[in-house]
Amino acid sequence: MTQAIRHCGERLRALPLHIRGLFLALAPLPAFADPPLLGLPVDCALGRDCYIQQYFDRDPDDGEVLDHGCGALANDGHGGTDFAVPALSSTAAGVTVIAAAPGTVLGTRDGMPDISVRDAGAPDLEGRDCGNGVVIDHGDGWATQYCHLRQGSVVVEPGQRVAMGTPLGQVGMSGRASFPHVHLTVRHGPEKVDPFNPDPGAAPACVAEVGGQAVAQTPRVTPGGRDGLWLDAPPYVPGGLIAVGFADRVPAISDIRTGLRSAAVTAPKAPAMVVWGYAFAAQAGDEIEIVFEGPEGEIGRHVDVLEKSQPFVLRAYGKRTPAAGWAWGTYRGTVIHRRGDAELGRRYIETEVN
Repeated sequence: MTQAIRHCGERLRALPLHIRGLFLALAPLPAFADPPLLGLPVDCALGRDCYIQQYFDRDPDDGEVLDHGCGALANDGHGGTDFAVPALSSTAAGVTVIAAAPGTVLGTRDGMPDISVRDAGAPDLEGRDCGNGVVIDHGDGWATQYCHLRQGSVVVEPGQRVAMGTPLGQVGMSGRASFPHVHLTVRHGPEKVDPFNPDPGAAPACVAEVGGQAVAQTPRVTPGGRDGLWLDAPPYVPGGLIAVGFADRVPAISDIRTGLRSAAVTAPKAPAMVVWGYAFAAQAGDEIEIVFEGPEGEIGRHVDVLEKSQPFVLRAYGKRTPAAGWAWGTYRGTVIHRRGDAELGRRYIETEVN
């Protein structure tokens, strides 16, 4: 019998399967029974205008975190992979969530607002942590789930057949989310599966170090020889820069999260000229260096050593405007994120004074 679940005045549409809060409950199945071959679940250039903010937590102990690359880029018990965009302005422009593999849509939800779960005005989720989302059946007990989609963006219906790359909706921040992203969960029967290391009994081989951080020395593969479940596995990135820019003051992190734009042209009499950098997955001991250059060479630089680990960090450096104003010409900012001897990210930004 088709089950209908009410939420936010809307109806969760589902096929004749028991779907509760967009989570599947299927009978246990043999391991690796025809696993799907996955593409990225979002239409973006990974590493340029989107990035992986969190991976699957492979550590079974409460309070301990271990991702497939031997890092700690996950929340405790995190059962999926978070593909994030830099700011809310990206979601306003529209970033398409797409089917990672062909299959049949099992259930959808839409109508929940895009609001940070940390906001005082956030709604009571009542078991709707996924927010707006889609579940797709890929056969042989395999399914994928796409969470936190933008309100009003879901464009598929239960029973619809989809191909890899079919648009499902858009990246948002509905449900239990505090930054704009799509959370991809892969399931085989009732079990959540790490698409980077699908064997639940295979712990990451933490035998090498890069920049003082242990990383897996060898890729994790399925019995068929694939690199996880991916058609083309995304590289493991333990942190780095999300965005950089120029401003006439030290910006607030709320401005960056909203989508502060860097002006292409700066007024000669602006109050100051500041280079800012916004990074993710920062760890205690990481360095963020900012270099500020003008038409006649280097104006100054600053290195900040982070005292604590943070999921997001903003750092800025600049100068007050000289009494005579800024000289005409090109000004350049360079922001570098380092961890030990490894460089996690380097980005450049330019502005003109005229």
